[in-house]
Amino acid sequence: MPYLAHAVATAAAETDEEARSIEWPTVILILGILFVVFLLIVSVTSAVHENRKLKVDAGREEALRQLVDRYEQLAAKTMDAQQRIATDIAEVRARTAAVEQILRSVE
Repeated sequence: MPYLAHAVATAAAETDEEARSIEWPTVILILGILFVVFLLIVSVTSAVHENRKLKVDAGREEALRQLVDRYEQLAAKTMDAQQRIATDIAEVRARTAAVEQILRSVE
């Protein structure tokens, strides 16, 4: 009987040891799965970063477009003001010439 108890205990110990040890194919499978998960996390992170970068660039382009539009409006207003001033100066010169002519004729 003691032999049977010893055999059962030895078999149970070997079964526990085999259950606790992981075989190489299982280790390789687990490492492969972890590697794939790591690659997925890296790719998702990269995609999110690229998306944010595109949004920031689009915002900058929109701000630049608005600045160019404001510049074009200001340039158009400035051109109109310069043309009005040039017309006014030409009119003042014509009046000044007329006044000088009247003054000469009075003398």
